[in-house]
Amino acid sequence: MSVPNTSTKSFDQTLEGYVYQMNPVENPRKHATRAAVAKRMQQDGKSTVPQQKSTTSIDGPSPTKKRKRTTSGYAPPSKYARLVNNLTDSLAPNLICVFVGLNPGIRTATTGHAYNHPSNLFWKLLHKSNCTPRLCRPEEDGDLPKLYALGLTNIVSRPTKDGSELSKAEMDDGVAYLEAKISMQRPQAVAIVGKSIWESIWRVRHGSNIKKEQFKYGWQDDNERMGVVSGPDEEWPGARVFVATTTSGLAVGMRLHEKEAIWKVLGDWVAERRAAKAQDPETLRG
Repeated sequence: MSVPNTSTKSFDQTLEGYVYQMNPVENPRKHATRAAVAKRMQQDGKSTVPQQKSTTSIDGPSPTKKRKRTTSGYAPPSKYARLVNNLTDSLAPNLICVFVGLNPGIRTATTGHAYNHPSNLFWKLLHKSNCTPRLCRPEEDGDLPKLYALGLTNIVSRPTKDGSELSKAEMDDGVAYLEAKISMQRPQAVAIVGKSIWESIWRVRHGSNIKKEQFKYGWQDDNERMGVVSGPDEEWPGARVFVATTTSGLAVGMRLHEKEAIWKVLGDWVAERRAAKAQDPETLRG
């Protein structure tokens, strides 16, 4: 994939150059066109500046007694057509890590601040793991890039009550946009906040569902990097991928201490990289 010369092109034209390149085995219907990528990223309010408002992989959790949960089931976009989504990405170039969520919930979309439901564990796990040195509030989401070199985005932009109201198809469609964002912003790492998000990325990349024995929390194999740039003018190896647990309060089946253990591996790495940045900012450039 070549990187366009952004000095003479418009923002839309720049975005069009960042499209995930499919392997021959991949299904082309699961990838957005270049024009669609540019349009989608503009609609989400994306910018290349922050919005103002141990490498050991961890195996899956130990078995626990699952509680029954009620899910909504698929809901078409028309169900929330009148809901205005005020959430925008919090991104900037050369961040330490970008966290990829599923999609905005109703409260998050309404307030315009990420992971804003009281039952969501995101901000607590972010601090507990040492990704942030203090507990941040949802209202500080737009400040994460400049405060701690961390970013936020989602694989699907439309809001729903919960993730079960999304279809696999629209999650798969979001992979191309996600790859484009990573290629453009070039963070050191990408943290996938939830198993279902990684399952979708895997499905698009490999053309099949991920098998139970292939899935693992923690750092993924080096050949699974995201946003890889490969072309005659410039190359970039891509961002490392870390699969973390979901932080949704609706999710069951894993104890809190198990989630904390998985997030702690990422947090220790983030803290190490942040300390390195404080001494030499150039060490974070990909």
